[in-house]
This record gives sequence, structure tokens and C-alpha cells, in this order.
Amino acid sequence: MIRVGIGYDLHRLVSGRKLLLGGVELPFEKGEDGHSDGDVLFHAITDAVLGAAGLGDIGSFFPPEDPQWLDADSAELLRFVMQKVYACGWKVENIDCVIKLEKPKFIPYRQQVIDSISDVLNIPAACVFVKAKTGEKLPPIGTSEAVEAYVVCLLSR
Repeated sequence: MIRVGIGYDLHRLVSGRKLLLGGVELPFEKGEDGHSDGDVLFHAITDAVLGAAGLGDIGSFFPPEDPQWLDADSAELLRFVMQKVYACGWKVENIDCVIKLEKPKFIPYRQQVIDSISDVLNIPAACVFVKAKTGEKLPPIGTSEAVEAYVVCLLSR
């Protein structure tokens, strides 16, 4: 059996926060505003994997109104979810990601992000791909007011 899941997340970019994408901190004067660490890529991956496995969504596991998730490490949240997914007999075949970000340039960090995702999911890096698109100077992405991530995940069992 195979299943596909789609994940999406969007966070406002604000001063005083880290810009995290797939567990990798990118140097920038702004970072994601969020209840947890705000890592939009890990959040979108979490939703994609949960959707494919039919296990819910990130909010049902980690409600943002719950103070225990304040500043939570999104990599650890994804690891927790993956334990549930793997316990149900699912295997990640591949993850394909799109990040929409105007600045900073993503390409110099792509392999680090791929390696980080493969480590958290415990899958080969060859099963992960991440690409970036700008907002073509259009708000909110193109004016560096926000960052978005889209993810497709293929599971099998």
C-alpha cells in the first residue's frame, strides 16, 4: 500500500527570532514567529507525514495553545511523530519540499537541510529533496515578511 501526504506551513518573519529551515539555522536578521521554534519546513513535513499515515495533523499532536510546546524544538516534535508513523508499519519512500523565501539565498544551505531532514526521519538523503522559490518581490514572501513551505511525502507499507 502507498499513500501520499501534503504538508504546508507559513510563518511571519520577525526580528529577534532564528530563521530555521529543516533544523538548520540560516543567517538572517529575521526569523519565524511561532509558538514553537517556528521551523516551517519541519512543520510542513510533519503534516505531510501525518496526513499520509492518516494520523491527524501537527495541531492535533501539539496544539499551539498548550504552553508545553512554547519554543519547542520542531525536530524533536517530528521525531516523536515519526515514532508513531513507523510503529504503524509505514516507511518513508521520499519527501519533496518547496520553500518560498526571498532572503537569504537558500542554495548554499540546501545539502545541510537535506542531511538534517534525512537524519530526523532516519532515511537516506537521496530520498529527500528541497528546492527554494522567491516571492518575486511580491508580499508577503517577496518582501521578507514571511516564509512558506510545501511538502509532499510518499509512504509505503
